[in-house]
Amino acid sequence: MSYAIIGFGKLGQALAKAFARSGIEVSVATTRDPQSFASAAAAIGPGIIPKTLAEAVKADIIFLAVRFESHRDVAKALPTWKGKTIIDVTNAYGVPPEELGGQPSSSVVAQAFTGAKLVKGFNHLVAGVLDQDPAIKGGKRVVFLASDDDSAAAEIGALAENLGFSPIKLGGLSEGGLLVQARGNSWGHLIFKDLVKFD
Repeated sequence: MSYAIIGFGKLGQALAKAFARSGIEVSVATTRDPQSFASAAAAIGPGIIPKTLAEAVKADIIFLAVRFESHRDVAKALPTWKGKTIIDVTNAYGVPPEELGGQPSSSVVAQAFTGAKLVKGFNHLVAGVLDQDPAIKGGKRVVFLASDDDSAAAEIGALAENLGFSPIKLGGLSEGGLLVQARGNSWGHLIFKDLVKFD
């Protein structure tokens, strides 16, 4: 299984650190030349591999850690996303609900990535919190996952556990997805909730 993070701002770098902590190799890409962020990637760890967008989208599982407004630009990188799982880490805060056609923001993202399985996740924590070690006083930091595809949710739940988090599945995008999404000037009820689960 291969992994990529598209977007290498604060959120993308926080995700990269989670991979580095777990010793899992991940490609990182932006629309810029990989050399422009190679030193930042190297500072995180040797398993953080800078690539072009065209190379990174060959991965099986892709974290979409760009501004919501940029998701369509990323989607154009491939004619079809069949066989791939996209983890939507975007937040559509400030995007008018009418622009989303009254849908959850992740449903809009899913339509752009034709053929892909989509999971909303890892977006409810700010980068500064996601950046930290998820092991806390014998517990694990929670990440919420929502998807209309149960197998994709299970797959990303297993990855979240491998990255040291405790995943909680919230159901479909139009149910649980609304709890962890921003749109217009409102936040879902679980956004910014930094929870720790103890076994």
